[in-house]
Amino acid sequence: MPLIQADHLVKTFSSGQGAFGTGMATHVRAVHDVSLVIEAGETVGLVGESGSGKSTLGRVLLRLIEPDSGTVRFDGQDVLGARGGELRKLRRDMQIIFQDPYGSLDPRMTVEQIVGEPVVIHGSETGDDRRRRAAEMMRAVGLDQSALNRYPHEFSGGQRQRIGIARALMLKPRFIVADEPVSALDVSVGAQIVNLLRQLQREFQLTYLFISHSLPVVRYLANRIAVMQQGELVELGTTEQITNAPRHEYTRTLLAATPELEPAAR
Repeated sequence: MPLIQADHLVKTFSSGQGAFGTGMATHVRAVHDVSLVIEAGETVGLVGESGSGKSTLGRVLLRLIEPDSGTVRFDGQDVLGARGGELRKLRRDMQIIFQDPYGSLDPRMTVEQIVGEPVVIHGSETGDDRRRRAAEMMRAVGLDQSALNRYPHEFSGGQRQRIGIARALMLKPRFIVADEPVSALDVSVGAQIVNLLRQLQREFQLTYLFISHSLPVVRYLANRIAVMQQGELVELGTTEQITNAPRHEYTRTLLAATPELEPAAR
């Protein structure tokens, strides 16, 4: 049984104002009839241009956005139909790493409060246990536990993203949607974060949906690649097949627009 199984997902956003203030509603098809399977322990890279629906799909899988139609199952459980305690348990197993390391951390909270917040919400550990767990997660992402007493503005972008990753790990999830987690970072810092994600996947037996517009990054990290265009999943295959023998014209266009790295940079 796959860890994630999504079938025929549809999500359309509507605006009542319409273009140029005409008052006529406009409709944006963010996700259209998308089906996707993610096996436990693998990384699926989701690529496409900005506005192709990648982030919307990731949030629908986590039920942060309700789809118009379709189904999502996590380890056989119906995610969209879950209620109450069943939904809370699913929330523990499914987490997200956000794109913006500057906007995703509350500047009024200490790092300890930020990292420990998921545990507070779920009420699963006492204060002392929560602090010990937070210190453990900080070490796992390469930060000293002394950082727990500081505030987000005292850290660089890469360090803030590590804090966000530590927060995502606090509930010991099985599935993480990484929504363009390195796009706001410079190349060298982004490479460190990508390597950290690989290390954490091995350490905590994680499954990733890694969303990115960067094919070189996805090629390095993913077992399989899914390609989205205008809300549709136009191609899905192994990393080798997608990068070496793409079938869809849009995939070939993305590859042609990707600069080749020098061997040393690879």
